[in-house]
Amino acid sequence: MVNFLFLSVLALWTGTKVSEALPVSDAEVLAALRERAPSLVDCLTSKNVPISLISSPNYAQLAKPYNLALPYKPAAITLPTTTQHVSDSVVCAASSNTKVQAKSGGHSYASFSSGGKDGSLVVDLEGFQEITVDGSTNIAKVGGGVRLGNLAEGIFKQGGRALPHGTCPGVGIGGHFTHGGYGHDSRLWGLALDTIVGLDVVLANGSYVHATETDYSDIYYALRGAADSFGVITTFYLQTRAAPAETVVFSISIPDVLSSAQNAANSFLALQTFALDASIVDRKLSFGVYLDGSSFNIGGMYFDTADKFNNDIKPAMLKGLPAPSTSSVQSLDWLAALTNLAGGPLTTPTTGYDAHDTFLAKSIVTQESCPLTQAALESFFAYILTEGRNSPSPWFSIINLNGGPDSQINAKSLDFSSYSHRSSLWTFQNYGYTANNQPPFTDSIKNFVIGLSNSLTSAQPEGVFDAYLNYVDPTLSPQEAHAGYYGDAVYAKLLAIKQQVDPDSVFWNPQAIGT
Repeated sequence: MVNFLFLSVLALWTGTKVSEALPVSDAEVLAALRERAPSLVDCLTSKNVPISLISSPNYAQLAKPYNLALPYKPAAITLPTTTQHVSDSVVCAASSNTKVQAKSGGHSYASFSSGGKDGSLVVDLEGFQEITVDGSTNIAKVGGGVRLGNLAEGIFKQGGRALPHGTCPGVGIGGHFTHGGYGHDSRLWGLALDTIVGLDVVLANGSYVHATETDYSDIYYALRGAADSFGVITTFYLQTRAAPAETVVFSISIPDVLSSAQNAANSFLALQTFALDASIVDRKLSFGVYLDGSSFNIGGMYFDTADKFNNDIKPAMLKGLPAPSTSSVQSLDWLAALTNLAGGPLTTPTTGYDAHDTFLAKSIVTQESCPLTQAALESFFAYILTEGRNSPSPWFSIINLNGGPDSQINAKSLDFSSYSHRSSLWTFQNYGYTANNQPPFTDSIKNFVIGLSNSLTSAQPEGVFDAYLNYVDPTLSPQEAHAGYYGDAVYAKLLAIKQQVDPDSVFWNPQAIGT
């Protein structure tokens, strides 16, 4: 039987259509691959870089993406254990005109950590698992393959330290920290990206540099917002915080909000008014709204006492909303709070990670200067109550408060890093997935998610709506992605740096800087 995957790789390297490839044996295809690309395969093997090819027993598991809707096939996957391995990987790829992408946790929503197309070289960083906190500076030195759950536990065990980051334990540090990194502690401490004080990175020419605010400052700027276009980060240096002794975690379910589109819009407008009220809201409060057609749930964290939350914050938050059906307010220690938000254990396997979904997500970032309107919200909730309750597959929408009074996300200027959303109010994640989390992914799911996002933005034509790179959207053109993720001024600066340090676009994906 002809091995279609092998024929695909042969076609990739020879320029032949798969339909035209002759039915040859796997061994013959491998021989053709090696003859066609000696400067990749032979270069890597000559330098003793650990490598997985399509003939390798571990290739299928390593190549399997988080998002099964986009199953790209890398030409090769390197498994470096040293920075020299990483440097050799990049140099070998560049010499064979093969594009490169790093894989930290592999959770790219668009499978860019699998290359974003067939035939790229993936540098898998699962061999970089160091977590060490300097007791004098409280700076954590963290390997580029560490996942968030292991990071949280690792730094807490070394002096009770903490960092702002997301709630999914399996997400890798690489994309999450370099593309923003929102968590329920971000309004208090800033984004995950804001904690970076240094980065060890391999650049397109294979050089290995330590980038900081003063050394390689342009590269340091670019990596904090667009690292996928500039290099492979092997080590992060992160300024940790003292973990709170106790944190309030709350979850309030109000399904009656969805009794009508008008009622839902009015309720969200009341919540938005509360979120912008500096007399009661400060950096200590974080919350988001979860929707799935039947649920309207407000959940988050409060970095003060449960009494203060119950007596002052909660009544003001719920003013103008229907009565909750359930409400949970707990005061928890730090790791218990993170475990609660994660919905399970923080500890994650360092090898053999096997969580997957089949989905499309789209993001919307709104601006403090242009709050959501009655018309936009009524349109959004009308879509939910009609199309959403008859959707072709499961879906959800999460709407997190990023801005508002005293938000430390918005405290940074645009010059601080290449992350551009420093005047945001809400960030939406609209997510549709298959019922069993497995392929096939259908156009009906895609069209529903696009319609959900458009229902909001099209009804507020005067609005300014951007996109969040950690919810990377494969439906966007390069131009749409650049505008939504960065804006014109930041993108122009990134493009100038790209042309200096990676003029041949060794580091590439379909929405990378320079595409």
